[in-house]
Amino acid sequence: MAAVAELVTTEIEGLFPEQWEVPQNLREAMKYSLMAGGKRLRPLLVIAACEALGGRREAALPVASAIEMVHTYSLIHDDLPAMDNDDYRRGKLTNHKVFGEATAILAGDALLTHAFYSIVQASRRFGVPAECVLSIVEDLAEMAGPRGMVGGQIADMEGEQGLTELERLQYIHLHKTGDLIVFSLLAGGRIAGATEQQLEALRSFGTHIGLAFQVQDDILDLIGDEGKLGKKTGSDLKQEKVTYPYFIGLEASRQEVERLTETAKLAVSEGGFSDSTRLLEIAGYLMKRDH
Repeated sequence: MAAVAELVTTEIEGLFPEQWEVPQNLREAMKYSLMAGGKRLRPLLVIAACEALGGRREAALPVASAIEMVHTYSLIHDDLPAMDNDDYRRGKLTNHKVFGEATAILAGDALLTHAFYSIVQASRRFGVPAECVLSIVEDLAEMAGPRGMVGGQIADMEGEQGLTELERLQYIHLHKTGDLIVFSLLAGGRIAGATEQQLEALRSFGTHIGLAFQVQDDILDLIGDEGKLGKKTGSDLKQEKVTYPYFIGLEASRQEVERLTETAKLAVSEGGFSDSTRLLEIAGYLMKRDH
């Protein structure tokens, strides 16, 4: 994880071509949140899926960087006063607290847009087939947009008024968090030339670990260490958000994380990969994470 995080960070440091003229304040705001740390989970999944099928890590890097840009944009916007109104992210002041709301909004917009430029570089720089890159662009537009992450975000906002069905909470988790995880795996698979069967295995793996990831987040919001999380716990309660522990209790939520993780591992084990070791290790790590 540390090695991949370092690779992605290096890739992101060269965010723009040298000849581009980008306003300094916008450049700084984009990099402020991109370089704020974090697990780099989604880039890790792009590369792990690619390598599980014998693909080249270097060819996956532009797409790995792109998904980190999309994830970071979503966090910048999530933290805004009109959304979650958070002061800290990963132990640092949130983007709008440093650069102001208008610049934070535009920095998020710029990261989302620039992600598509980065994806195309997988073809320009490393010869990934254009048809493959086209599918990756299509997947990202779907999974980060109204059917995907943004749809999950607005359902989450509406959920602050109080949810009455577990299925609705699952919808939020599957889309607000899970879709970018699924995208990351599919993108890595596509770069390595995955078959339809292998893509479906990656989709199943991503759907289950994505939901497990968010249930674990619900748990950590109740009992996590603020120092490790880099943000205040209890925010779900403060905003009157309904969570998995609210519906089924803390212990049952823990058991659900284990069940989802095992289902994900089974999908990969039977998916016909060259080497699924890293994907299985990542699933195990996510189940036990404390931040």
